[in-house]
Amino acid sequence: MVSSEYGLIGKVLGHSFSASYFNDKFKREGIDAHYSLFPLENIDLLPDLIRSHPSLKGLNVTIPYKVEVMKYLDSLSEEAEEIGAVNVIKIERDEDSGTFRLKGFNSDAYGFTQSMVHLLATSGYIFETEGEKPLALILGTGGASRAVVWSMQKIGFDTQLVGRTRRDNCLAYGDLTPEMVYGAKAVVNCTPLGTTPDVNSAAPFPYQYLHEGQVCFDLVYNPSDTLFMKICRAHGCMVSNGLEMLRLQAVGAWNFWNGR
Repeated sequence: MVSSEYGLIGKVLGHSFSASYFNDKFKREGIDAHYSLFPLENIDLLPDLIRSHPSLKGLNVTIPYKVEVMKYLDSLSEEAEEIGAVNVIKIERDEDSGTFRLKGFNSDAYGFTQSMVHLLATSGYIFETEGEKPLALILGTGGASRAVVWSMQKIGFDTQLVGRTRRDNCLAYGDLTPEMVYGAKAVVNCTPLGTTPDVNSAAPFPYQYLHEGQVCFDLVYNPSDTLFMKICRAHGCMVSNGLEMLRLQAVGAWNFWNGR
């Protein structure tokens, strides 16, 4: 039996690379730990999961629980509180009483920021500190989109959420004008559309108005070349998937779990 256990919670986890990433890391670095996938039909099952795995020291959180999980946390990091979403949980146990405390962090923001800055720099984008801010269109309204909005604003962008229906601070896809899409510098897909096995789907975005000079980032990493990326590339955009973001957010998660 390993001394430490970590894992991922979400609803559907068959597409995830997290277990192979962390277990390879543990084997390579001689760490006495194991990483498991914990699909949960309901987030209310989280306390029972933690109680039934006494060696569990940390969790990653994925769709659709990055916001909903917060009701079970005892405290939040500053970034997680500002973003309003959590993808890393540190479990602190009191062995005498059998109780535990949960602290939430957000490493999505770190992973995405580093990946997006690299993509922008590669595209030749010049980071300005003054003047009119460029626009980023953020597709999707889940927990991941909250981290992306926070990150893009930190980089120096104005952001506009886009979803299937119009609501406060969010446009519907049908609300997007040709001028808005043409004038955006970046488009980020935060929806799970296109994830294996549903590889022939993409957000219902007006791709025909995209053009060379724009950057399009897909948080999906499996498959490595999504339909969103293929369409955007065909319009001359520079594209990236979420694989490097996944690696970077995993590094951030490991640091949070180990108090770094």
